[in-house]
Amino acid sequence: MFSAVDTTFLRKQHALFADLDAPLSLDEYQAFTRETDKNEKSDLEGLGFVLLGLYGEVGSLLSELKKKQRDKDAYHAYHESTVEELGDTLWYFANAAMRAGLRLSELAHRAGAGYSNWDDSDANITFEQLQKALSPAQSPQSAAAVERGFLALAGKVGLLLEDYNQGRVQRNRDVLSSHLVEIFRLLLTAARDANVNLDEAARKNITKALSRWPLEKLWAPLFDEGFPADERLPRVIPMRFREKTSGSKVQVIQEMNGVRIGDPVTDNRHPPDDYRFHDVFHLSYAALLGWSPTLRGLLKVKRKSDPIVDDNEDGARASLIEEGVSTWIFNHGQRHQFFRNVTSVDYGLLKAVQELVSGYEVEKLPLWQWEMAILEGFRVFRELKHHRGGTVTADLNEHTLTFRAPE
Repeated sequence: MFSAVDTTFLRKQHALFADLDAPLSLDEYQAFTRETDKNEKSDLEGLGFVLLGLYGEVGSLLSELKKKQRDKDAYHAYHESTVEELGDTLWYFANAAMRAGLRLSELAHRAGAGYSNWDDSDANITFEQLQKALSPAQSPQSAAAVERGFLALAGKVGLLLEDYNQGRVQRNRDVLSSHLVEIFRLLLTAARDANVNLDEAARKNITKALSRWPLEKLWAPLFDEGFPADERLPRVIPMRFREKTSGSKVQVIQEMNGVRIGDPVTDNRHPPDDYRFHDVFHLSYAALLGWSPTLRGLLKVKRKSDPIVDDNEDGARASLIEEGVSTWIFNHGQRHQFFRNVTSVDYGLLKAVQELVSGYEVEKLPLWQWEMAILEGFRVFRELKHHRGGTVTADLNEHTLTFRAPE
């Protein structure tokens, strides 16, 4: 079943699932992959891209196993990461089957039945039923057994890629069908040996995908709604950034409505990299996430009426976390031309940010909001860098960040 967090999130999406509390059916999940497919090519025309994704995810499974064998008990995230990678593998597999006109329930039946009765299938079969029937739970398998299973899966996906590359799949769809049946068998075995519940893997994959690519972008209420007016972030924050040279130092002064905010900021490193404009990211987090412990401190709007919130959400540690996120993202962006001409952020960066803010109120927000906050922050940062200053306005009601060049 879907967890409480997953269920709440999916209900907000007007989800594809008729009953979120029921086990997930294979065909229901496959329909979900159609809704979240970003491949611009349809049907078999886009199959190559999907197969590359499938092979890449199986490779990630091998990488997780390698880390576990290398680091042993020190690698605590092994099971969680394996569940995630198997969920991603399942997405690409289900999508590939869909492009071939094959239902997952049909493939599941073929994977567990003799060739004489391939045409009988249950369209409502769930992952729980499938795994119980074809791969009953066993005692935990040895690392060697898990390795053999993962390698067998990777090898079979590799053979499918080779047949696709040689045009055999395009000429004869039975070749693709045969490969997919065998891959499904190996996928079930690999999940069993790794002690992974495929229903859980599929559900987590759904939540992950909708967090990044929602069917509908719905903004959550601001975190300080319901608090006194003097404990809320201003809903419109016009911040002027002004560069000033003092001796050998180049500083940025911030002003709001003619009042200086905070201390002058320098790059604090050599060579200079314009980090002195980095407070634009705090404004972006406020506008797009409704979150910025740093700005709360600077604007003196901490939620002191609730001592727990004041201490944990608006305290020094939360502010340090935000500064750490800003610095880390800045360094990442610097290596990528400050995300110029970029419309998306790699998942690894978004996942790392989510882990950094774990335990704080902002952890509840989906990945698409973080992606917007990061990209909008860098868009305006590039303007500040180009014009050597300007006025940035964060609008928390409209979720926008705008720039006006200095006069």
